Order: sequence, then structure tokens, then C-alpha cells
Amino acid sequence: MPTRITRYCHCIQKHTTHVVTFMTPVDELATLLARCAQRDRAALKPLYRLTAPQLFAIALRILKVSHRAEEALQDGFMRIWQHAADYRPERAPPMAWMATVVRYQALDLRPHDAIIDVIRPPSMDSDIDHPSGPLPHTERQHRAQGLQRCLERLDAKQRQTIQLAFYQGLTHSALAVHLNEKLGPVKSRVRRGLDRLKICFDE
Repeated sequence: MPTRITRYCHCIQKHTTHVVTFMTPVDELATLLARCAQRDRAALKPLYRLTAPQLFAIALRILKVSHRAEEALQDGFMRIWQHAADYRPERAPPMAWMATVVRYQALDLRPHDAIIDVIRPPSMDSDIDHPSGPLPHTERQHRAQGLQRCLERLDAKQRQTIQLAFYQGLTHSALAVHLNEKLGPVKSRVRRGLDRLKICFDE
């Protein structure tokens, strides 16, 4: 598997200004994912061609900047290739599963949004293609109190990193510079912190 999906496909910038709207048969996508699970590299290019415009649009709505959305899309397809065997058609349509993977990658590039995603009530996050509006005031207060309670359960370094990401809106790269640390450990700390926050909010 090459390190970048773009070796298989044309430059994703073609999708940045003109997103195609179409319906792809579910069975075709499921078949392509099954072939990816069997490490059939020939299946990846048509899978990318059929789904990239819609997946790019999801990443772009989250990140707002084309080059970062491209990065999320490429990273997302790497994970789709690596975890295709985990897809279960009885649980979700293939496009919904792929969209979740790309959306997670986009949020991973923007820790503040990832934290919002964790603390947002599930009922307000049911449609990945239509982001929810602002939380009601009382709900914001409730979730803020919950966030503070869950932050107190993190270790000191995790709590500091998550607070910088949430309250100052720092990206992973900005966090690494601010903390004078390497990017990899910072991203890992944010991810572990988010996992612990999610567990806390689900209690």
C-alpha cells in the first residue's frame, strides 16, 4: 500500500470547487470494501473515484480549508484501506461507515471540534451531513459542567492539552509548538484524552 492515496488518483483539488451529487449503488460500494479487506489494491481506485467528492465535502465542512480537507480525506482513505475488514454491512451502509472514518480524521485535525463532538448530545449529532446548530443555553451550561467534571479525571498533562485545544482553539501543530513537544506525542495525548472524556460523558 503506497503511503499516499494520491498515487492512485488524480489530484483531489478537482473536487474542491465542484462537488458531484449522485447516488452510488450500495452493493457496489460494499463489494469494493470487501475487496479492500482482501487487500485487492485494484478496488481502491474505483472506491475513491465513487466516494471522494462526497467525503471531501464532509471534511471541508468541518475544516473549512481545502488543503486540510484534502489531508483528512487522504488520511481517511488510508484508514478505510487498513480497516476495511472491520466494516459490517448489517450495521451501516458503506457510505455512512466511510463518512464516519473521514469525519473522525477531519476532527482529529481540529481538536477543538473533536471535543465539541464528544460533549454534544447524541440527539443533536445524528446526521453527519447536516451539522447541528448552537446548543440551548441550559444545555450548554449542563455540558460545560460535565466537561469540567470529566477534565478533572484526566492527568495533568492531558488536562492541560485538552484545555488549550478547547478554550484557545489550538490545532495539533499549534499545541506542539506551545508545549514545546513533538507533534506525535501531542496528537496521541489529545486522542487518549478525548477517549477518556467520551467514556466519562457516556457514564
